[in-house]
Amino acid sequence: MFVRAEALVRARHIDADTDAGPLIDDPPPGLDPEILKRLRQMYEAGGWVLVESALADVPGDLRWLYESGAVTIDQLAAIYRALGSTSAADLAAAVREEKIREIAGLDAALEAAVGAALPTLRTMTPRVPLGRATAIADAVVERLRAVPGVEWALPVGSLRRGHDMVGDIEIVAAASQPADAIADLLTVPDAPRVLHQSERRLYLRIERMQVGVRLPDPANAGAALLYLTGSAAHFEALRERAAASGSRLMAGGLHGSDGTLRPSPTEDAIYTALGLPCIPPEIREGGEEIALASRGELPALVARADIRGDLHMHSLWSDGRDPIDTMVQGCVALGYEYMAITDHSPSSAAIRNLTVDGVNKQADEIARLRDRYPAIAILHGCEVDILPDGRLDFADRVLERFDIVLASLHDPAGHDPEQLMKRYTSAMEHPLVTLITHPTNRLVPHRRGYDLDYDRLFELAVEHRTVVEIDGAPSHLDLDGALARRAIAAGATVAVSSDCHRAEMLALQMRLGIVIARRGWVEPRHVLNARSLEEVRAVIAAKRGTR
Repeated sequence: MFVRAEALVRARHIDADTDAGPLIDDPPPGLDPEILKRLRQMYEAGGWVLVESALADVPGDLRWLYESGAVTIDQLAAIYRALGSTSAADLAAAVREEKIREIAGLDAALEAAVGAALPTLRTMTPRVPLGRATAIADAVVERLRAVPGVEWALPVGSLRRGHDMVGDIEIVAAASQPADAIADLLTVPDAPRVLHQSERRLYLRIERMQVGVRLPDPANAGAALLYLTGSAAHFEALRERAAASGSRLMAGGLHGSDGTLRPSPTEDAIYTALGLPCIPPEIREGGEEIALASRGELPALVARADIRGDLHMHSLWSDGRDPIDTMVQGCVALGYEYMAITDHSPSSAAIRNLTVDGVNKQADEIARLRDRYPAIAILHGCEVDILPDGRLDFADRVLERFDIVLASLHDPAGHDPEQLMKRYTSAMEHPLVTLITHPTNRLVPHRRGYDLDYDRLFELAVEHRTVVEIDGAPSHLDLDGALARRAIAAGATVAVSSDCHRAEMLALQMRLGIVIARRGWVEPRHVLNARSLEEVRAVIAAKRGTR
């Protein structure tokens, strides 16, 4: 239709949308009504309005490339038609492999302009927190895995690598019958907007986020998974390693010295061909991971199977949305050996708080639940606020009643770093405090967190045998990966917690905490709740024994 409309406009020597009036008023016989409709829209609204509207309905990276000024609309369309590029990763591969200059009407200069625009392309993309992106991706991945002919489906990019903020969602699914998967996704409730559809790709707008789905043939799907997971620096390091051995690693897969494409149904196939173990996605950042992998020195990162309990969650006794019974059922369903109910103390800014009188009543409720759920140990705990003068929000005679005590700062501001450190130090010195929760007190993406000497904080944690938390709540993700790595390097023990306020989120928030821990190179040996209940109790008792 558009080709015919273009030919008609050129034949009538119409150079601008404002000149289309005579054609619209007196259309030629037999003109396609849809072409006439489009011409009238352009004439009445202005061609630029329609261009802007059309750009809103294409994959985001193509829109940002156009708005960067590197290409015209016609040049962008030529790249898209010739190469099928729908993302920055596609464009980067096209530049690296010098494919753009081979397109009719384009040249090496334009290719260089595209390459120059790529480093800042994603800065234009609105980013969302990891938790929200994960929830949206999970729903799509679950649908894909249920489609016959889909062997596996996984998110890629910064989402798979566990970044705090995610620019868009891209999923790779190995599919022998891609049409079936596309047909199923087009029936997603609430009619998502289609941004792109082709034989093995579908881009949708779901909950105001772009979700791209690629459906490569299973025989080489591992290559797509590896390239699109990134990071760019990690993939470049792999390319250099391949080149040193006479092979060539490209976006489309690994080619031997004779140019033959090696089948890569999994990422492992490529890593193995390069003489490496499969490197976990969370640490593929182009640093030391490849050198360590080549020497067999990669850490065995903590995984969900290592987690034996959850030591931080809330109930209706404070700001949770479910009763303790429901939280226990959720933990039993997850196969935990133990759990801790840790509601907030009186000075917390939560909508409800655990009072001194409520402690005994809550203890009685937990005792009854222990009889009902003998398969799981229910620890009675508390998340107690560290007050401005360093004291804890409950007196020692109250704290002694708890099986485990977590201590927290919740102040958004008001104290300088030195005073904040004094408050933390006072809490860590306290023999009844087992764990410091969400140490930076950041709120993703709204608050950076405290500006502290965290290396000193970790030294104090080791000195006073206090555990520091990696909090999986989507608003915290705290410690982040970089700080978690510094914590374990200092010798600190960490706990990976859900900090959950409703049972339905227990699994997801623990999963997010594990992802962040893996970004910090955390191993099971570093994690308190990867240990048995007896070992957890021993850690608590050893700290209390210092009184």
